[in-house]
Amino acid sequence: MTDDFPSYLDLDYEDGADRTAEDYPTLADKLEKAAEVTRTALEQYRSPAVMWTGGKDSTLVLYVVREVARESGFDVPPVVFIDHFEHFPETVEFVERWVDRWDLDLVYSRNTDLAERGVEPGDTLPVSELGETNRRELDRLEYDDDALTVDADTFVGNHLLKTVALNETLSERGFDGVFSGVRWDEQDARADETFFSPRHDSEKYPPHDRVHPILQFAEADVWEAFWRFVVPDTVEGYPAGHVPENSTDLPDDLTPEDLPVSPKYFEGFRSLGTESGSAKSADDPAWMQDMEGTTEREGRAQDKENIMERLRDLGYM
Repeated sequence: MTDDFPSYLDLDYEDGADRTAEDYPTLADKLEKAAEVTRTALEQYRSPAVMWTGGKDSTLVLYVVREVARESGFDVPPVVFIDHFEHFPETVEFVERWVDRWDLDLVYSRNTDLAERGVEPGDTLPVSELGETNRRELDRLEYDDDALTVDADTFVGNHLLKTVALNETLSERGFDGVFSGVRWDEQDARADETFFSPRHDSEKYPPHDRVHPILQFAEADVWEAFWRFVVPDTVEGYPAGHVPENSTDLPDDLTPEDLPVSPKYFEGFRSLGTESGSAKSADDPAWMQDMEGTTEREGRAQDKENIMERLRDLGYM
């Protein structure tokens, strides 16, 4: 990022403001818009990055970014993995496996102060012993307790472990456009997002833009894109459109580890958060469950989910 950000950009920050998912009725329409947004972003930003959690949405975004970059002659941007210390081990293994297979530039984003202390989930630290940045952020949140318990599923913990970590990375690396996998249907707090979403208030975060290529996707659309395109384009010989009913219903002796799909989805998880704050929704794989009659994130810890609007105002995804 340079000091003249965002003056070098020519973007329509209102793109998507008057749209709904119904304006993109087919998967082809949705993918075409995702590619259009991605191509524009790769042309416009000087130092883009992709936020990648290892989950289905950000993996779909990464797929689109890689495809557009390949077709249009751009370098694939670095991928930023926010390490909040509470991931499923399978999530970390999945990310590292596909970073290697896809030859990605992986950037670990961590709250430096807490990481250097070697904290673990559930640890309690005196606020007075925290670094200047964390104490400043706690003051900003009007946090007045003398101690802090490390927990990414709380409002304060989420902010310090995820948003503050990301902001440190944005400052250090100078990323100006950050691809994210949020969707309109995922939560009310995200329903009004635009495809190019400005984060220019330097009082809150390092100025940058969020790029949202898959706003127009529903949960079922994401999985349809996986089985029709993401997996077949990644795994040689995988039949396009084959939707496995379980972890053994895979062709050619393939296993879930051979697919760019987190194994937790095969176990029945539909939304991946922290290890302690996520629960599987059913025994069937995520894409085989009732996506119309149940809530995608109902297995997630609710402290963060219920205050998403305030978290997003602070810079959360």
